[in-house]
Amino acid sequence: MPSPVSLVLVPGLGLDERSARGLAEKLPVRVVVLPGMGRPAPVPSLDELAGWLRAALPSGPVLLIGHSQSCQVVAAAADDPRVTGVVLCGPTTDPRMRPLPVLAWRWLRTALAEPWWQVPLVLRQWWHTGPRAMTALWRAASPERIDLRLATVRVPVVVVRGSRDALCPADWARQVAGAAPRGELVELPGAAHMTPQTHPAAIAHVVGSLG
Repeated sequence: MPSPVSLVLVPGLGLDERSARGLAEKLPVRVVVLPGMGRPAPVPSLDELAGWLRAALPSGPVLLIGHSQSCQVVAAAADDPRVTGVVLCGPTTDPRMRPLPVLAWRWLRTALAEPWWQVPLVLRQWWHTGPRAMTALWRAASPERIDLRLATVRVPVVVVRGSRDALCPADWARQVAGAAPRGELVELPGAAHMTPQTHPAAIAHVVGSLG
């Protein structure tokens, strides 16, 4: 009898396990917090972060879920033989976002599209992780070519994008999904960037289709 697939989620920039509470109510998901992603600790290189994630994976088959900035770490760890599938929610590091004014404008557009009830929850998570770790993570991950990483990932990869997400625009999401040999794009109408937190049922459905 095959072993059940474990679900492992890595939160996005500055976020921690609180961002996955809604999803955890629907699926037995395990949250791995890393520096800059829930841990207020010095941030190593992206490859080192991927190594820490691999070390935290359970022994059986694993489906990896990344959100926002953590998608780069998940993609780098997806070559682990235990990984059977990958879900990337709102992958960032679109090269067009590297200039600070562009990033700030896209962040503002996306923030205005998010439901306001989640603002206190997000701010509490950011406060816990801290600006130093968050800034260090952005610097480590923003140059990452996630499309090149995904080109060698042989398991199914689903990119999930909210239709109102300016941090992960439609053409960028298509490019990321198209880079994976078994890539697929799913768009959530009306959602913005914080989909694991705001649309847990939809994310659970996507994860269930792979698990």
